[in-house]
Amino acid sequence: MQVNPSFRLAYVPGVTPSKWARVWGERLPDVPLDLVAVPAADGERTLREGTADAGLVRLPVDRDVLSAIPLYTETTVVVFPKDHWLAAADEVALADLADDVVFHPLDDTLGWTDLPGRPAIERPATTADAIELVAANVGVLLVPQSLARLHHRRDLTYRTVADAPQSQIALSWPQEQTTDLVEEFIGIVRGRTVNSSRGRGATPADDPKKTAQPKKAAPPRKPQPQKSGQQKPRPKPKPAAAKRGKPKRRS
Repeated sequence: MQVNPSFRLAYVPGVTPSKWARVWGERLPDVPLDLVAVPAADGERTLREGTADAGLVRLPVDRDVLSAIPLYTETTVVVFPKDHWLAAADEVALADLADDVVFHPLDDTLGWTDLPGRPAIERPATTADAIELVAANVGVLLVPQSLARLHHRRDLTYRTVADAPQSQIALSWPQEQTTDLVEEFIGIVRGRTVNSSRGRGATPADDPKKTAQPKKAAPPRKPQPQKSGQQKPRPKPKPAAAKRGKPKRRS
């Protein structure tokens, strides 16, 4: 008994692959889509080791080994307790965090070169650990908005930080493993229709010689009456009616 192949798609925290998975199920119902959740720091390693056929990961990745198509850029926010003074602002700048302890977890996704604020005594192992410290009112944390939503707590809130670095989500896969199924998923994330996709779900184009319809001949035009060069004679004017006066009296 032959088992249908499956397609393994890895995704890092904060990424929601459900909309693409739904299209996959409609387009390739005979090929199971296996979603593989991986830690933020393991996206590239998962693809290198062949644990997944493709992945929704955060850039950068090694472009010498992996192909990548950037999909979207994430908004960066700062997470803090609801009673923090930052809650009064609609938007925060990095300079506003100068007096706060800013956590820098080991699985950071923003790639800081110069972290704002005051450094913590030690770096939390994960973003989840950093969130717990923020809830304890020890400091604040800068993360993509998707991660702030993922680790939502009632006692915490967040604000957009306009001048902070941003992370990018990309579809990535091993360069030497660009299979028909990978092409199919590329078509899905790029919004291609079934017939325009390059993968196995595409239907071959019909032979133009068979489908071309003969053009119908244009109906003949009705002959237009030719204008004569001679002018039509003008109608003779009708004689004017005689004026009737009063009869003269006889003498």
